[in-house]
Amino acid sequence: MGTISILGCGWFGLHLAQSLITAGFTVKGSTTSNDKLAVLAETGIIPFLLNLSMPIVKTYFFNCEVLVIAVPPKARAGQAGNYVPAMQRLVEAITVYGIKQVIFISATSVYGDHNTEVDEHTVPAPDTLSGEVLVTAENLFRNAEAFQTTILRFAGLVGPGRDPGRFFAGKTDIPNGLAPVNLLHQLDATGICRAVIQQSCYGYTMNACAPHHPTRNDFYTKAAEKAGLTLPQFRLEKLQWKIVNSVYMKALLGYEFEVDNWEYFAL
Repeated sequence: MGTISILGCGWFGLHLAQSLITAGFTVKGSTTSNDKLAVLAETGIIPFLLNLSMPIVKTYFFNCEVLVIAVPPKARAGQAGNYVPAMQRLVEAITVYGIKQVIFISATSVYGDHNTEVDEHTVPAPDTLSGEVLVTAENLFRNAEAFQTTILRFAGLVGPGRDPGRFFAGKTDIPNGLAPVNLLHQLDATGICRAVIQQSCYGYTMNACAPHHPTRNDFYTKAAEKAGLTLPQFRLEKLQWKIVNSVYMKALLGYEFEVDNWEYFAL
């Protein structure tokens, strides 16, 4: 087994690290918080303090076979503007350190909501700032010549600590209730990333989204009910929406989703 470095050990990155350690990999993990270094170490991760807003200094964090980049752009416009320069510095560091295999976690927001179904052959048309920033960042990694990158476009993440029943509980007159949802459970986000590493499947762009797409009204109402919360009230209308499909998830990885039947979904 080799060494995997995970840039960004947040909610997803930490869960991925634990999964990879269980699978026998050596895992290095980065955080921007001094307080979290001990948390990473307790999990069996070799911890590093790394802040991409600063110039990247020499660090053993980048001595690895595979680098997983799990750092999303900040939602606030002033901070989102720093993301692409940070990713450019990261591309340069990857080249200098000679890392050959990279996984970049992107998002299905690159497609925007244009009232259609999309897959990996669809040209991205983001309608948010974070989506635009991710498209630019994807191209930085896709066009790099010194290493191969697989880009994983995650749908909306749910799982322990992100109970979707709480998202709209008790709210009323919520728009777009008939729009389909595009979701990805933490178990599958981790499983897909682990499959890419174990199968050395690099040089691709893949959508990571559960195949089942219930309406917002059906899904969030049932999720609130299962959590014992006040049910939300949606307007039964279909405004901006998309359905995210994957051409490559099964064809390239042979991956079967662990959590897709949202009727059974409970945290």
